[in-house]
Amino acid sequence: MSDITYVVIWTDERHYTFCYLSLVLDAYSEEVVGWSVCETLDTDGPLQALLMALKRLDGVPKEERRLIHHSDRGCQYASARYVGELVENRIGISMTESGDPKDNAKAERINSTVKNELLRGMRFCSAAQVASALRKAVPFYNNERPHMSIDMMTPAQAARHAGEIRKRWRSRREEAIRKKTVGLDIPENSLPLNSCQGVTAGKSPQEVP
Repeated sequence: MSDITYVVIWTDERHYTFCYLSLVLDAYSEEVVGWSVCETLDTDGPLQALLMALKRLDGVPKEERRLIHHSDRGCQYASARYVGELVENRIGISMTESGDPKDNAKAERINSTVKNELLRGMRFCSAAQVASALRKAVPFYNNERPHMSIDMMTPAQAARHAGEIRKRWRSRREEAIRKKTVGLDIPENSLPLNSCQGVTAGKSPQEVP
């Protein structure tokens, strides 16, 4: 799961600009597997984070990579360079249907954790300073910070786990999903859904004027 967020850069006591932090999060383990800091919103930043994440796949044959990359519909993630890298590595592509941040909730959460917890109280005067802070913050997050969502393991520990990871709270949403899918058998010759060409993203056909 990928996203971009901004970090404030102070140019003097009263004025500021921004740099842009790109993150790639493993949805299973909650581990930050790729990141980059860039002074612009060009594709270079997200692509650098993706390439860092892809290094973890070294030695894994492409035909055995059963991964899905999820992001919003930002032009960086829809660019030919970014999509080409995913296709080259046989990674499925998933994007949000609308601008609802809940459609990419885990990525939004790690943005908040980094900015409001790991970098909290820090004042930066350059993108290089942000990158230096991230080199310390990301290993701490991955190796030292336990999560209730992964059975109080650290992300690094969860990455070595296999099978479903127990949450330390009750998720009625997941319980409902399990009840609906238990025993669900979809025949191979099932009828396809009707085509909805021209429907605005995020809307059902009934909502389209």
